Amino acid sequence: MTALCIKNVGLSFGATEVLRSVSLQVEPGEFVSILGPSGAGKSTLFRLLTQDVTPACGTITVDGTPLSAHSRAFAFMPQRDALLPWRRVLDNVTLGLEIQGTPRSEARAKARPLFSAFGLAGFERHYPAQLSGGMRQRAALLRTVIQQRPIQLLDEPFGALDALTRMQMQRWLEARWQEANWTTLLITHDVREAVALSDRIYVLSSRPARVIDEIVITTPRPRLDRPLTDSARALEDRLLTTLLTQTGD
Repeated sequence: MTALCIKNVGLSFGATEVLRSVSLQVEPGEFVSILGPSGAGKSTLFRLLTQDVTPACGTITVDGTPLSAHSRAFAFMPQRDALLPWRRVLDNVTLGLEIQGTPRSEARAKARPLFSAFGLAGFERHYPAQLSGGMRQRAALLRTVIQQRPIQLLDEPFGALDALTRMQMQRWLEARWQEANWTTLLITHDVREAVALSDRIYVLSSRPARVIDEIVITTPRPRLDRPLTDSARALEDRLLTTLLTQTGD
């Protein structure tokens, strides 16, 4: 059964039409990326999924049932790590669980064994200011996935990182995703990131956003530890060309 199905969804804020008949789907265990011009409405899609706003038309289903029936379908990682500076890393990681009602001791016991896999062993009692940018993002992702929601929503998680750290984090995420098989929906502006990480890519037009391209990628993984292939380069060129047609619309 399809993990997530968005069908003919439209949304306006006042007189501004943001989304127009947007349709996309995510299969269980699939890594799907959304590309589009700045201001197209990519993050607005995530606001719909977290039920922060309601679509004017169309349907959204999770595992075949209406989104409204799912209060805990998604774990959301925003663009910035949003770690609380006064909480130690361990307590930042467990914050989502605690908000859901998990006792702190139980949440900590659940989180501690995962620190090694996320490259954070030994930093449990550090504060966010004592971590590198990449480590902060890993902590934010651990805080997201530890909630064990069916679908992970990642909103440009590496956009604020320098180029080298971003590349390292992409490789790290690819390895963790292969191990865990998370169902993931990623918003990104990085064409190479989308091609390297995704099973499927949707391209949105300028506002009002609509899906103008869909690409299914079948290249074997891991991809980031290999030289860029001709097929990957061709996909990047196709995506860039599509995006450039939207500039200035």
